[in-house]
Formats: sequence, C-alpha cells, structure tokens
Amino acid sequence: MRWLLAIVCFSFATFSFANAAPALDEAFIDKVLVVKSERKLHLISRGVSMKSYRVSLGKQVGPKQREGDQRTPEGLYWIDWRKVSDKYNLAMHISYPNAKDLARASSEGAKPGSMIMLHGTPVDEEYPEWYFHTLDWTEGCIALKNDDMREIWNLVKDGTLIEIRP
Repeated sequence: MRWLLAIVCFSFATFSFANAAPALDEAFIDKVLVVKSERKLHLISRGVSMKSYRVSLGKQVGPKQREGDQRTPEGLYWIDWRKVSDKYNLAMHISYPNAKDLARASSEGAKPGSMIMLHGTPVDEEYPEWYFHTLDWTEGCIALKNDDMREIWNLVKDGTLIEIRP
C-alpha cells in the first residue's frame, strides 16, 4: 500500500512540475535581448529567457556611431513596425536612433543612420543560407536564419522592447 501511495505522489509531483514551466508558444514575450559579444538573441518573458537564437551583425565591431559605419547599435529601442522584405524575407524595424544616439551624432556633426532591422537571410542561388549564418555580413542590422525569423515574427509583437548589449 505504501508503494502505491509513493507512486501516486511521485507521478503527481512529476506532472505538476512538467506543466509549471510556460511553453514558448504560450509565453508573452516582453523583451528581446541581443548580446552582440555572444552573437545571441534571447526572447524574454517575465525575466526568463524562453529561447535563444544565433545572429549575424554588422560587418564592423563596436556601437553604431554614424550612418554607413556598418556597426550594429547598442542601447534600448522598440520593435516599432514590420514588413515582408523582398531582399531579406521578414523584417522588423528597430526604433534606432534613440535620443542618446541622436545627441551623439549631432555632437559629431554626423547623421546617426536609420533603418536598422531584425531580418532574415537572403535567398541566393550562389550563397546558401548557412553561408550567411556563419559570419557578420549586415550593414548594421541583426540577421537570423529564415526559420528563426519566422518564429520570432510570430512571437514578438510590435511595441516590444529590444535591448542590444555589447
């Protein structure tokens, strides 16, 4: 009888714990975190990283300083709109430049740049998707494999905070 009680308790505890963790498709993603040094994008729900993806960044290292410098910005921004891109499949716009970026560029007499996107990879007959995924190739955007971008497109809503760290 004790064994039966122990098995029932153990089964209950196991199933309760398994269902306690939120599933990715049920999670409300309230933040996107990009850690440039890791080449990772994390989807965050209530402070918990739900899933991570490998990303490609701008061709140059360091924070974006001005238009055309081929660097990915660093700071706090918003995903503010999205579009289907002819060149990069799905694309979500990042609200760069923020006030700090504008002030820095202005103090240097430079334009800060614009059109920083979170986007997929080109479909190119000469270069397969894995080729792009293994290097930093963008003009300052954050690029992902197309399957990963489709998943993010469905999970991340416009108005979501995106933090880009060094």
